[in-house]
Amino acid sequence: MRTHYCGELTASHDAQTVVLCGWVQRRRDHGGVIFIDLRDREGLVQIVFDPDRAEVFHRAEQVRSEYVLKITGTVRPRPAGTVNAELPTGAIEILGLELEVLNSSETPPIQLDTHAADASEELRLRYRYLDLRRPEMQNRLRTRAQVTQQMRNYLDRNGFLDIETPILTKSTPEGARDYLVPSRTHPGEFFALPQSPQLFKQLLMMAGMDRYYQVARCFRDEDLRADRQPEFTQLDIEVSFMDEDALMTLMETMIRELFCDVLGVTLPDPLPRLTYQEAMRRFGSDRPDLRVPLELIDLADLMQDVDFQVFAAPAKDPNGRVVALRLPKGGELTRKEIDAYTQFVGIYGAKGLAYIKVNAWAEKGRDGLQSPIVKNLPDAALAGIMERTGAVDGDLIFFGADKTNVVNESIGALRVKLGQERGLMSEGWQPLWVTDFPMFEHDPANQRWVALHHPFTAPKVDQIDQLERDPGACLSRAYDMVLNGTEIGGGSIRIHSAAMQQQVFKLLAISEEQAEDRFGFLLKALKFGCPPHGGMAFGLDRLVMLMTGATSIRDVMAFPKTQTAACLLTDAPSAVDEAQLKELALRLRTRA
Repeated sequence: MRTHYCGELTASHDAQTVVLCGWVQRRRDHGGVIFIDLRDREGLVQIVFDPDRAEVFHRAEQVRSEYVLKITGTVRPRPAGTVNAELPTGAIEILGLELEVLNSSETPPIQLDTHAADASEELRLRYRYLDLRRPEMQNRLRTRAQVTQQMRNYLDRNGFLDIETPILTKSTPEGARDYLVPSRTHPGEFFALPQSPQLFKQLLMMAGMDRYYQVARCFRDEDLRADRQPEFTQLDIEVSFMDEDALMTLMETMIRELFCDVLGVTLPDPLPRLTYQEAMRRFGSDRPDLRVPLELIDLADLMQDVDFQVFAAPAKDPNGRVVALRLPKGGELTRKEIDAYTQFVGIYGAKGLAYIKVNAWAEKGRDGLQSPIVKNLPDAALAGIMERTGAVDGDLIFFGADKTNVVNESIGALRVKLGQERGLMSEGWQPLWVTDFPMFEHDPANQRWVALHHPFTAPKVDQIDQLERDPGACLSRAYDMVLNGTEIGGGSIRIHSAAMQQQVFKLLAISEEQAEDRFGFLLKALKFGCPPHGGMAFGLDRLVMLMTGATSIRDVMAFPKTQTAACLLTDAPSAVDEAQLKELALRLRTRA
């Protein structure tokens, strides 16, 4: 029906007759000459209709925004003084010779001729097919397609096989809740939608596939936020006979090539690496944003013997932490601004936010420090704080003192917030690897160990008795790739010994009966010559969100759900009739 896309026409097409199809972005009547901006997925071009072609001109008078048109016309240069340098097609226009209205349109509930959305997210999701017509959204989905294609090409070149794994699988309730699917042929029994293809990709290694990948749909029934959805996409990867260093090198090369080809950006080679312990110590986060220059400074050794129990108690507690965060030129902050930051850290469980303003330390010593807490700290402690933080006149020092996890979460989040609001954040991309995660973390509520990543991650020990003696001290062979403070991918070397896997299940308080019921097929497969293997999964939605500058993964997904896991477009989830429930041997009951 057409010879070209609207957005691909340039001055090189001068005098050519073209056939275009698209939507009316806007129609303008300028003193007897009608202009129509015609839009398709590749861009916009201006069509001109002269009154001397009366029939075509009359049709052009009838069209309105979002009408679907087929236009035949001749490409010509725009008159002098009317070139639009901001438009790729701005040097030319199309003289309309024929016009066919393929479909009319009601006035859309969303304004589509602006780059940024001017409608509420609820309205955008309800009319998603209209929202997706906006150039901003089309560009994001185009970038997503590019990203997926580039990653596929890289993996294909490196000997990976694209293999699909089941969508209907077994429920293995570890981590997030499963989405369950009732079976008609096995009444009272259920499939689960996969939270990831983890076990199947491990089985593929046992099957000798050696290098696997899949652009996989995953499903998790969990509470949502900006970077989570009940169904999402990950690039899933697994390899055999490769250690973590080689695998990480292979993966970071893929990401470097991706950023170079899609964004024209050069990432570091190699990517920097931080251990989990160092990341938590310096930044209070296992996904640190290295664009922010601020770091947490430990003070516990300076505070153990002070009378100020707010600092002394956590300093003496093996599970406590006392840190300082120096804010350059933070003395400019008003009391109102400091109170706002105090409220902010309260979100993360902090009971308060102590601070010291450094007004004239070099000249007046402790008398040059402004804070309610100065009177509670001896000269030696104050001198130690000033020396260790490197604070100078005009700076402000914030303090965190509490349980280690509260300090890390609250002051780690404050660090990023200050970087954003105080203009300290550098431009560009700051990727890194975080390695050497703890194998387990302790769940005090249930008095048990839980896997920090997942229970198939290999420990950094060779002997089972080493793992059993001190689970809390054991590190894992896991690694995460972090970009600008967001985890974009994570993986590990897997357990390939049946005995080691059973020991990990035991430490996680999974009984032999439970292990056999949930993972019996895996344990059996491990006994038949399982190769050493490992892998990684990249969150495709998160990655594209960062690369396009979107603020939510909903803006890089064609048909996302709301924060309550509903689809406003199709009104799902919805009730089903009694006959369908009866066929599945189900009866609805009221939730207690």
